[in-house]
Amino acid sequence: MGVETFTVEPIGWVESPLIDRDQAPKQGDEGSPEAWLVFEERVREGLRDLGAGDDVIVLTWLDRARRDTLSVHPRGDLTRPREGVFSTRSPDRPNPVGLHRVRILAVEGTRMLVRDLEALDGTPIVDVKPVLDKDTER
Repeated sequence: MGVETFTVEPIGWVESPLIDRDQAPKQGDEGSPEAWLVFEERVREGLRDLGAGDDVIVLTWLDRARRDTLSVHPRGDLTRPREGVFSTRSPDRPNPVGLHRVRILAVEGTRMLVRDLEALDGTPIVDVKPVLDKDTER
C-alpha cells in the first residue's frame, strides 16, 4: 500500500474571542465563549437544513498544531505519564483534525453562532455533520 496524498479545502473559518492557545479551554464545555462559524458562500446550499437548537459536529483543521508530536502528557499535565496522541484529544498530532460537538444558537445567512467551541479565531472549518442518535435517519 503506497502513500496517497489528497487535498482538503476549508469551507469556512471560526470567528472567536479565543486567540491564545494557552488560554483556551481544553474542551468546548469547559468555559468556551460563544463563537461564529463563517462559511464560504459556495456551501450555502449544504447549510440550509441546519438551525438554532441543532447539535452538530464541526471538523476543523487545527492549523497552529504541531504535526510532529506522537506522545503528550494528557491535558498538558506534566505529573501524568505520556500517552500516544491517538489516545488523547491533543491538538498536536500528525493530521490535526479538530472534532467539536456544538449547539447552534442562531443562523444568519452563512454564519452560525455556536456554543461549546474551543477552536481559536481563524481556525479553518473542514466539515459539519449532524449529531446522530438512534432515532435519526439521516
